[in-house]
This record gives sequence, C-alpha cells and structure tokens, in this order.
Amino acid sequence: MIPVFEPEYDENEINLVVDALKRGEISGTFGKYIEEFENKFAAYSGCKYGVAVTSGTTALQMAVDAIGIKSGDEILVSASTNIATALGVYHNQGITVPVDSEAETWNLDLSLIEKLINPKTKAIIPVHLFGHPVHMNELMKIAKKHNLIVIEDAAEAHGALCDGQKVGSFGDMACFSFYANKIITTGEGGMITTNNLELAEKLRLLRNLGFGKPRFFHKVPAYNFRMTGYQAAFGVGQMDKIEKIIDKKRELAAWYNAELKGVKAIQLPAEKEWAKNVYWMYGIKLKKEFGFDRDRFMQDLLKEGIDTRTFFCPMSQQPFLYEQKDFRGTTPVADDLWENGLYLPSSTILTHEQVKFISQVIIKLLV
Repeated sequence: MIPVFEPEYDENEINLVVDALKRGEISGTFGKYIEEFENKFAAYSGCKYGVAVTSGTTALQMAVDAIGIKSGDEILVSASTNIATALGVYHNQGITVPVDSEAETWNLDLSLIEKLINPKTKAIIPVHLFGHPVHMNELMKIAKKHNLIVIEDAAEAHGALCDGQKVGSFGDMACFSFYANKIITTGEGGMITTNNLELAEKLRLLRNLGFGKPRFFHKVPAYNFRMTGYQAAFGVGQMDKIEKIIDKKRELAAWYNAELKGVKAIQLPAEKEWAKNVYWMYGIKLKKEFGFDRDRFMQDLLKEGIDTRTFFCPMSQQPFLYEQKDFRGTTPVADDLWENGLYLPSSTILTHEQVKFISQVIIKLLV
C-alpha cells in the first residue's frame, strides 16, 4: 500500500527529544526548546513573535479569542477547509460565513468577499489551501477598506510565498499546524505568529491558564494549550530540514504534473505566477463533464494499492454550522471540490518510480 502520507524525520529529531527529556522539559512551562522553536519558526515565517500551542485547531481558537469577538459576530472563512477553521469561530460564539472557492487555486474567491460583509463582520480567516497561498496583498486591501482583522490559516502552507513574501506574515495573526502530516511536524502541535507584541502577550496569557499576579489570580478565562518541551525539541529538528522538505514537495508535484498533464478528465493543482505553492498535498479534481464517479475512482485506486483522501466538506454543508441562527452562505464551487476532489500520495519519501506507477494507474482508469 502506498499511503497518502508518511512523516519524515531522523536521528537529529530523536536526539533533540532525548536531550529535552534529559533536561526535564516534559511540560510547556520552562526550558529552552519552546522559546527556540517559537523564535526559529516565527523568523522563518517573517514574523517577530511565535506562540507555540497544542494544535492548529487550538491556535485558531486562541487567535479568534484574542481579537475579542462577541456572540453573534461574523467571521468570513474559506468555504473549502478543514473543520478546525470554523471551530475557532464556533467555540468563541461567532458565526462562520463561508466564502466560496474560486475554480483555479481552490482558495476563497476574493471577488465575493465584499458582497458578504455587513455591520456584524469583524474578521476574515483566509485558508492557504493545500499549500497554495491566497493572494494576500489583494485580500489585505479589502480588509483595510472594511476595517477587518485578518487571521491567516496557514496550517497547510509553511514556507509558501505570495509576491515573494512568506504566508503568515500578512495578517494580524497566522495559525500553523504541526500535525503528523504537515510540512513540518511535532506529532501534534501548532503555532500562532504575529508582528504585534500586544497580541503575542495576550496569546501567551491565554495559552497558560491566564496566570496573573499573584500566580493563582486570573483576570481572563483562558486555556491550557501549552506545547510540551520535547515536542518543541522535535520541531527545532524539523526546522533544520524545512527547505529540503519543501523542495521535495515541489519536486513531487513536478513529477505528477509531468505524468498527468495530458489527462483531460482531471484538473491539476495550480501555481499562480505570484505564488510559490508548497504542495502540502497533491490534489486533483475530476471534471464533472467527463462523468467519472470520484468515490468509485478512489476505490479503484485502493484496489491497486494506492491510498487517497477526499477534499474537505465545505462549511456550508456542516450541520452544526448551518443550524446556527443567522447562518448564511451557498458555495457551489466548494461543493464541486467536495464531490470531485481528492489528493494523492504526497510523502516526501515517495520515489519517482512510485509516482509513475500511481500516474499510470490513473491514466488506465480515466483515459
């Protein structure tokens, strides 16, 4: 079986974790590795501050909390995304307003944003889907015009570029995931990056139960979202190879592109001229007009020993979201991605021969 993904790590990460354990850095309250990881990743992403947390999901929840939205406030969110993006809004009593996808990059359609803004709109969370950046300079113009806070969901896009600038450095904050299948991993884990010292301090307070002075005096209802020291040590090791991993992801995508470019029944992932796509996962979409059934296609691939995953169910179809009072939004393009999209094995340890084999099976099934 060729799995969708396998993480890449070596003795370097193992030795750093062992060192953290020997130092007693088993919690998230002291030690050198958390600060080192935060500083390295923030600097890599073009930001002054990093706040390490337990996951990309909790990063989103904390980021939304930090902007102080009130019950019933609306936040615009990419329609095609992991449910974690909407959970950050939901658990802060906000209303998720899905912005439909555009057909080429599968990111949120910037031309639709202003039509969805009303007096309740407080922020926007653009998702850099599958590693292709949203055109952030254009989005930031819209946000500035309407006085909206921007929280980038960069969970899948470590190191991606928009107009030569790293994603995660455009908005007020950005949220990254270090789940096992992300560009770099700490197993579980996440981080919020920002250039705003006041926000960074607030995030650190929220992460650590809101401990004040005296220690057990709490002015804010906070969380325990601390990353452990030995996870951070693993992350420090991963930072040593992040560019190598991204180069391999892009090489993998180039192999797939070359093998599949002539298959008319599928749409391949885009890379706009202003973008650097890090291809977190190599996604394809079956074109509806050719009449292939996506689920049947995935089953046929599995019979050949090729594992795949569907694209995300859009926010407009999530029951706990559309059952909210005042929920609004239809997303036909994101619906099509959900019904016809899938991603292929995308491990950095895949060989060219394996990619050729996967591509040959696809061609056999679709041509």
